[in-house]
Amino acid sequence: MPRSASGSQALVTVSGYRGVVGTGLTAEEALRYTAAFGSWLPPGPVVLGRDSRPSGAMLARAVSAALLATGHDVIEADILPTPSLGVLVDSLQAAGGVMVTASHNPPEYNGLKLFVREPSTGQGRVLTAEEGRQVKQRYHQGQFAWHDALHTGTARCENAPWQEHLRRVLATVGAEQIRRRRFRVLLDANGGAGGPAAVELLGHLGCDVVCLGCEPTGRFDHPPEPTAENLRRLGPRVVEHQCELGFCLDPDADRLALLDHQGRYVGEEYTLALCAWHRLEQQPGPLATNCATSQLLRHLARRYDVPLAITAVGEANVVQGMLRTGAVYGGEGNGGPIDPRVGLVRDSLAGMAQVLDLLAQRQQSLAQVVAQLPPSFMVKQVMPLAAERLPQFYWRLQEHFAEATASRPDGLRLDWPQKWLLVRPSNTEPVVRLIAEAPSAQEAQALVEQARQLAPGEDSA
Repeated sequence: MPRSASGSQALVTVSGYRGVVGTGLTAEEALRYTAAFGSWLPPGPVVLGRDSRPSGAMLARAVSAALLATGHDVIEADILPTPSLGVLVDSLQAAGGVMVTASHNPPEYNGLKLFVREPSTGQGRVLTAEEGRQVKQRYHQGQFAWHDALHTGTARCENAPWQEHLRRVLATVGAEQIRRRRFRVLLDANGGAGGPAAVELLGHLGCDVVCLGCEPTGRFDHPPEPTAENLRRLGPRVVEHQCELGFCLDPDADRLALLDHQGRYVGEEYTLALCAWHRLEQQPGPLATNCATSQLLRHLARRYDVPLAITAVGEANVVQGMLRTGAVYGGEGNGGPIDPRVGLVRDSLAGMAQVLDLLAQRQQSLAQVVAQLPPSFMVKQVMPLAAERLPQFYWRLQEHFAEATASRPDGLRLDWPQKWLLVRPSNTEPVVRLIAEAPSAQEAQALVEQARQLAPGEDSA
C-alpha cells in the first residue's frame, strides 16, 4: 500500500486519495496530491466541494491552495452531494473538480475524489485508470507546476451548488404524477452531505418526508455504508411513521439503499435494477454495469433485448463502458445508478426520483414492484490469499467448474444460466473477494464455500 510522506498508510486510487486524517491523509499530502492534479489538468476553473465530515473544511483549504498555486481559478461549492459536483463541472464549464470525501468509510477517514470534463459530452466524470496513473506519477515524482505571483488563480463561491442537478433530475421524471401520489417517505441522510438537497428534491415531488440525520453535521448515527446490517434499526422507523418506503444515503450521496413499507431492507442492488427497468420502459437501449453487480440487470437486458456491457469494478470503468456503448443507463450494484441525462456520476438523487416515478406510474408499492423481478440472493466474503497464488486458484476454479463460462473482466468470473461466481483480488490487501449470486441463498452460499475449499494452501507449489 502507498505511504504518505510521513510514512503512514494511505491509498492512492485510480480516481483519488484516501486515508485516516492526521496520519494517512494530512493537509500536506492533500496539498501535494492536488498540486499533482492541478499540474496535470488543462487550464480552466476547478469546482471544489466536500461531504460533511468535520475534517473536510481543513482539507478543502489545502486543496484550494494547491489549485490556486497551480494556476486554476477555484469555484468553492462547500458541502454538496458528489453527483452535484459532477453536474457543476459540466454546467460551469470547468476543467475539472475535486470532491473531499471518504464516501462510505468510517468517520476517521477522508479523501480526495478527482473529476475531469469528459471531452465527448462535456459532463463531469471521475478519472479513468490511465488519467489516474498520470496524476499518481506526478504526485510520487513531485512534478508540480507552481505558478508565479502574477499567474495564480482566484477563488469564488458557488451559491446554488445543487440547483442544476435537481433541475436535471426532475426533467427525467413525471413530477406531477409523483406529486399526485403524495408519498410519505423516510429519508436517512445520516448526517451526510445529501440531506438538504434530498429534502429539497422530495419537496419538489410533493413528498411528506420523515427526516433522520438530514442536517449535514458529519456526525453519523450509524456506520456510514448503507448495508442491511448498518440499517437494521431503520426498518422499525419506517413502520412507526407509516412511510411507504425508506431512502438511505451514504455520506456523499452517491449511493442509495431502499426499505419497503414493512421496513424490510430491499437493498442497494435493487436500486440500480429498478432505475434501469424504468428507463428501459421509456427508451430501450444498451446498459452498462460492473462484473460484481446483480444478475438482475442481465435479466432486464434479455427481457428488452438490449446489450449489456460488463466492466471491471469501479465507477470510472462503468462510465467508460457507458460512453463506449452509448448506454441509456448504467451504474454499480452498490446503490449507484448513473443516468447520462443527468450526469456521469453515481447518483442517489436521481435514484430516489426515478424509483418514485416508477411506483407512481405503476400505482404499486415498492414491495409489489420488487416481487416482479426474479428472486436473487448474493453472498460476499473475503478470504486471505497472496497475489502470487491467484493464478493457481483461478486454474483450480476453472477446472472444477468446467461447465461454467469463464471470463476475466476483473479477477475471474464464472457464469451459469442463473448464477455466477466472481473471485477478484483486493486492490489494498492480500485478500480475495468472493461474490456469488443465485436464485436461492443456499445456492449462492454453496458456490462461495466450494470456491474457498479450492483455494491453494501455503504449501502449494
